[in-house]
Amino acid sequence: MEDSTVIPHTTHVPSETTSGTPESGFYPPRKLILTKEQLEAFQQSKTHGTIVSYIAALNEAAVGVKLTDDLAVSPGVKAVLAILERVAETARGIPPVDNKASRFGNPAFRTFYDKVSEIAPELHRTIPGLAEDAIPEVTVYFDEAWGNRTRIDYGSGMELNFLCWMICLEKLGVFQESDHAALVIKVFWRYIEVMRVLQSTYWLEPAGSHGVWGLDDYHFLPFLWGAAQLRGHKYIRPKSIHDGDTVEEFSKQYMYLACIKFINSVKTASLRWHSPMLDDISAVKTWEKVNSGLTKMYLAEVLGKLPVMQHFLFGSILAWEGPLPAPPSGTLAQDDAHWGHAHAMGDLGGVGQRENGWGDCCGIPVPSVFGALHGRAPGAVLSGPGIRPVPFD
Repeated sequence: MEDSTVIPHTTHVPSETTSGTPESGFYPPRKLILTKEQLEAFQQSKTHGTIVSYIAALNEAAVGVKLTDDLAVSPGVKAVLAILERVAETARGIPPVDNKASRFGNPAFRTFYDKVSEIAPELHRTIPGLAEDAIPEVTVYFDEAWGNRTRIDYGSGMELNFLCWMICLEKLGVFQESDHAALVIKVFWRYIEVMRVLQSTYWLEPAGSHGVWGLDDYHFLPFLWGAAQLRGHKYIRPKSIHDGDTVEEFSKQYMYLACIKFINSVKTASLRWHSPMLDDISAVKTWEKVNSGLTKMYLAEVLGKLPVMQHFLFGSILAWEGPLPAPPSGTLAQDDAHWGHAHAMGDLGGVGQRENGWGDCCGIPVPSVFGALHGRAPGAVLSGPGIRPVPFD
């Protein structure tokens, strides 16, 4: 992997508008991509190459490895898994509020988000070898990996933040190349499990969802790395996602099939109706081609789309190499969900969002599939096990 070895952290002098710490070189990341020209500059940058190389390295590490395999766990990986457990415990301690009037995101998510942000520095101090002065920078990616506090939504951009968090920890020496298989199979998959709890508990809205023309409402990387797991499998083929017995039997071992099982659990009717993209992919002959195709799709539809990447955060570890953009006009504060990016029609809603792609921006609010539980029965509990499938009609 490009830049996979630990390198000494070089001082990056922040601009006058950045509240940085020049003494250490670390400072909180911020949004810097506002235009298509800046997006194109990012795609030619070292940071873009680092992200792409890291995805590829973890992809290769996952080939043939099952979720149930007994993998060696380093002290860094062990510490991060413990942090994810703390996040899960935090969610269990903050139940959703009564929000019967709405099928959109539950306001209790904001309480959860604030609590995780509050304890994040303490959690990061448990990671062996992580420098104290790096924590304010690294925790921003961690905080933003759970969803958007203002919009109460989640999409592939937040998933990208978690990936960037792992990249930062590896660049700072917490992880080694020998951890890559465990990072996919143990750390990333545990993150997905925690996210499923958050999505079902707080009804997180799909951020910029493609609806039926996406993989699923929230995630991308479990399909990409899940296809890598299945490369070279003797019996399971891409078309096997249509075999209920195969999906049920092997979903505990392979991320791709676990995601298919999840989709089937929350949506009714045939996969080819509610998930035609996945249905089309199932016609591909080999997992190798599925894996390479999803990699190209990620580069184009996530890393190559302005609605996603205008929310990307640049700090000193994942640095911005282009010219600094002019400060956005208007009165929005930097912590506003709409600060630091443009909308296609100049509004703060979704109807003007003309960008095509895997758009994690401020599109028309879409209720989560978990909102279907609303009205099921008085006193019904909002949680994963209580999900009612959404009829496709």
